[in-house]
Amino acid sequence: MIKTRFAPSPTGFLHIGGVRTALFSWAYARKNKGQFVLRIEDTDLERSTPESVQAILDGMHWVGLDYDEGPFYQTQRFDRYAAVVQQLLDAGHAYYCYCSKEELEELRQEQEARGEHTHYDRRWRPEAGKTLPQIPEDVQPVVRFKNPLDGSVKWHDLVKGDIEFANTELDDIIIARADGSPTYNFCVVVDDWDMGITQVIRGDDHVNNTPKQINILKALGAPLPEYAHLPMILNENGQKMSKRRDAVSVVDYETQGILPEALLNYLARLGWGHGDDEFFSIEQFIQWFDLKDVSPSASRFNHEKFLWLNAQHIKAADNKRLASLVAPKLQAKGIEHIDQPVLEEVIALVKERVQDLNQLALECDYFYQKRVPLEADVQKHIQEGTKERMQRFAQELLQISDWQTEHIHALFKPFCEKEGIKMGQLGMPLRVLVCGTTQTPSVDAVLALLGKDEVLKRLNEATI
Repeated sequence: MIKTRFAPSPTGFLHIGGVRTALFSWAYARKNKGQFVLRIEDTDLERSTPESVQAILDGMHWVGLDYDEGPFYQTQRFDRYAAVVQQLLDAGHAYYCYCSKEELEELRQEQEARGEHTHYDRRWRPEAGKTLPQIPEDVQPVVRFKNPLDGSVKWHDLVKGDIEFANTELDDIIIARADGSPTYNFCVVVDDWDMGITQVIRGDDHVNNTPKQINILKALGAPLPEYAHLPMILNENGQKMSKRRDAVSVVDYETQGILPEALLNYLARLGWGHGDDEFFSIEQFIQWFDLKDVSPSASRFNHEKFLWLNAQHIKAADNKRLASLVAPKLQAKGIEHIDQPVLEEVIALVKERVQDLNQLALECDYFYQKRVPLEADVQKHIQEGTKERMQRFAQELLQISDWQTEHIHALFKPFCEKEGIKMGQLGMPLRVLVCGTTQTPSVDAVLALLGKDEVLKRLNEATI
């Protein structure tokens, strides 16, 4: 059975690069009727925080990537890691290293001075006929993995193709620190083995870790998963995305009024494609997704295209759902009563005009409280005699017995002809006096939705 995993470290927010990794891992499992595991890699005790763990869980929930197993926490598996470390020691695949930090630093400086690649010189590695240094009394040893000294590590990456590392390029990495705590590359190996992970789908910044992990798996006699390393996401300037320059946290996008399905849709298109399809549902993505279609090249995040895609998802979204998302944003503006007009009906009228939920809330607010118009709009559209003309039009509106868009619209042409004005000289002042803005949908539809009493009340109370 196919089994994939997403294994973030809780040392900050949930990065959109991580969400893209989770999405591809999740979709691969769903496409192949497999299982998707969430694992929290929290062995970095100094940087991992409960808040970051919660941010990961909340972020996964918000984007709707459900998991079949987990969340598993590495800090709850230390006994298991210790047992496997001992297993490797007993089998001669690992050894104790008593080098002090000072010795290692001195070694690094000497190698740099000679222009060499810095590496551990394996002075504590036991070999036939080799005499090891005397064990110092004041140093707690680390445990190092005994990496093969010849040959190479090869694998067929499901995204990048065939990859090979010479074992001479690899260090005898530390798998347990002096305090007994396990290290990242070791924990990953034990977890993927124990959890039966069949495909490791992760960012290509992990390519250099893969040969080390494969060698440990081979030493343990464990089955090797397939590996797929996803390309990096760059910003519009071709730089690695950073929190300082870019919105990279899932929370940032939720705050910006992005729909989760739009974020997933856009992230899916970063490095993967299905012909010319840009806008699609998550169900379609699962049906189409295949790792062979993932590009090995980095992708650039195009904010303009992203917002366009979000707009398409807003247009396609259920109005009742959108109302549930917009209502809190209106309440934050001090608008408590959103029952008249019905918010869903307002959204149906204005949602074609927006790119995000914050804009949607802004497009809805004047239906519930008239805005204070911009001075420039007043100067441009409220001329001498305009208010009196609007009062005459209010009398025409008063005569409508069936308050519908078409009946309101039917008044426009005859009134303009009688007044000797163009439609803009009626529509724009109406918008300013009734809504407080010139940026609205068709004014007849706006008046119909506001309701007869509210429209007449706003016209009569206009003090401009």
